[in-house]
Amino acid sequence: PSPSGRGAGGEGEDLHFSEHLACPEHGTTIPEVEPRTFSFNTPQGACPDCQGLGSKLEIDPDRIIPDRDLSLDEGAIASMEWSGPKVEGGYYWQSLVNACKTFKIDMNKPVRELTKEQLDIILYGTGDRQIQMTYQSAGGNEFKFSRAFEGVITNLERRYRETNSDYIREKIAEFMSDRPCPSCQGKRLNPAALAVTVDGVNIVEANSWHVLKTLEWIKKLSGKNSPLSAKQKKIAERVLKEIHERLTFLVNVGLEYLTLNRSATTLSGGEAQRIRLATQVGSRLVGVLYVLDEPSIGLHPRDNARLLETLKGLRDLGNTVLVVEHDDETIREADWVVDLGPGAGEHGGQVIAEGTPKQILAHPKSLTGQYLSGRKQVPVPKKRREGNGKSLKIVGASANNLKRIDVSIPLGKLVCITGVSGSGKSTLMSDILYNALAAKLMGARTQAGEHERIEGVEHLDKIINIDQSPIGRTPRSNPGTYTGLFDEIRKLFAELPESKVRGYKPGRFSFNVHGGRCEACQGQGELRIEMQFLPDVYVPCDVCHGKRFNRETLQVLFRDKYSIADVLDMTVDHALEEFENYPPMKNKVKLLQEVGLGYIRIGQPATTLSGGEAQRVKLSKELSRRATGRTLYVLDEPSVGLHAADVHKLIEVLQRLVDAGNSVLIIEHNLDIIKVADWIIDLGPEGGDRGGKLVAEGTPEQVMKVKGSYTGQYLREHVK
Repeated sequence: PSPSGRGAGGEGEDLHFSEHLACPEHGTTIPEVEPRTFSFNTPQGACPDCQGLGSKLEIDPDRIIPDRDLSLDEGAIASMEWSGPKVEGGYYWQSLVNACKTFKIDMNKPVRELTKEQLDIILYGTGDRQIQMTYQSAGGNEFKFSRAFEGVITNLERRYRETNSDYIREKIAEFMSDRPCPSCQGKRLNPAALAVTVDGVNIVEANSWHVLKTLEWIKKLSGKNSPLSAKQKKIAERVLKEIHERLTFLVNVGLEYLTLNRSATTLSGGEAQRIRLATQVGSRLVGVLYVLDEPSIGLHPRDNARLLETLKGLRDLGNTVLVVEHDDETIREADWVVDLGPGAGEHGGQVIAEGTPKQILAHPKSLTGQYLSGRKQVPVPKKRREGNGKSLKIVGASANNLKRIDVSIPLGKLVCITGVSGSGKSTLMSDILYNALAAKLMGARTQAGEHERIEGVEHLDKIINIDQSPIGRTPRSNPGTYTGLFDEIRKLFAELPESKVRGYKPGRFSFNVHGGRCEACQGQGELRIEMQFLPDVYVPCDVCHGKRFNRETLQVLFRDKYSIADVLDMTVDHALEEFENYPPMKNKVKLLQEVGLGYIRIGQPATTLSGGEAQRVKLSKELSRRATGRTLYVLDEPSVGLHAADVHKLIEVLQRLVDAGNSVLIIEHNLDIIKVADWIIDLGPEGGDRGGKLVAEGTPEQVMKVKGSYTGQYLREHVK
């Protein structure tokens, strides 16, 4: 054609040219591709509907009506104001009654028997169609008007959006679930970003693989048989090298089972720390002091060796690596060990020994050396328990990476779930078993992971998760209040002659209510000074000087020398001596001592207790309960943060729980705990996609004979 686009005869075709990236067939254009195109945190890459979140929080009908065998009149709707006329003049309940009358919905019929149309009216309302409403107020006045029925779910979603009350929002959130965004199906990116592929794979697919699979793909792209052209390989060379190195670091710190798109909030403390460690290895800095707090948390003994190689690699670059650790192997591989002690709390704080691991092993006063050398050790039980003959059976467990496995958990025994990192232990115990039984036995609103069914639930009446979360979130909570010991102490003080003369009751000796507490600090013992843009500063109260009680209350003395503040400041060991002749208190204090907490103070604020200490306070409370033999205790790595001597005490406590007729199920990597278990459930063989299978189950002796079990292999060496 001529420049005008016409042929000599005045006829021809128009040629259209575009400056944009466009599809010649469909005419679709996309903006120029740049790094931010592939980020769900930028407007250029994010799905416009969910703003890159990949999910939307929606009211879940199954949470609104958890039991469909109930009728509306019996309270089938779990949301309180819709569940029945509990409050006179309840508007929402009355509007539901009006809607049911209009559409002839039987409120005495089980929800399961209602038609889909009837259920849709109850949950989603009548839209724009108005119905006749009759409303009776709490004062007995009757009002008649026409209005559309909003529907339970529509109403809760509107109130969730509009309310300014955190309390209301939290209550409604209990009935909500994250649902994948309908536009991007949970992929978080817009169609333009998802259309770009390398080797037929878009960025979301590559991110959904576990680290090891992604590493293999990167090797393929940069290898001889690469699907990339020579020019593309040259362009991508530096980027591929960088990705290869970073993925290798993650493999070396034992995280090959993680997927790259895993949410940071779902990582354990140990995993997050090892990711930061991999970042540091990649930076190749020199002359740096690295401080790590228990990097071996959550690692199977098999994965420990690679972590140690990474730490040595940091050292060999010319850095100093300072590690706080209880793991035997890490201590043995150290160049220098500093052993603190001799006890914990006020009984510690001294350097007991320092030197090479060999010198520590030979040191007579080092408790660490005694356990490392085998002079002290946790004995293997002469006989394993037979249990009570009953069991729980999880059938078809398939959540996350589990491969539709069937697992039997014998009851009346100490049962250990083992396996390499990422093999599916937490998914099996927490996501499936705990969530399912907590909902069934305790009425909790928990969503269980995918499984077919759980058999044998009738043998239990309670499941209790003893985790390392704080026993309280404010300084007002302490071991004394949590275990009920403080109630007994207050009763004792109220019985003293001086209290009777003054007419003091137990409430007088509480720092949470008016009367006996110091009103200047409201029983806190300290005052908060707001520092505007800096963190708040706490200073001791200048009226009570940190004692939390007023002068009159402190004048009542136990044994003529201890005020209520003095008793709260006592260590558990000291309190045991003082309360020797007072059984209600002695029993509770003795249990705290037996779980290895003799050094903590009765009134020590909950916010200052470590995770391990909080867990042991919970254990002592459970030991004080009367055993029914129908309770299952679950613990996820209770040995975290514990020295070998503390692990020894923990084992004795767990054995006592089982001896009382209870069942204990724990996830554990610590070989001292695994070897004393009555039964082991070993998952694996690897982590991530290559895990999720039942590798072995049985007594420790039986698991040691299974060739494919890493746990059995390390257990054999440990028991030797």
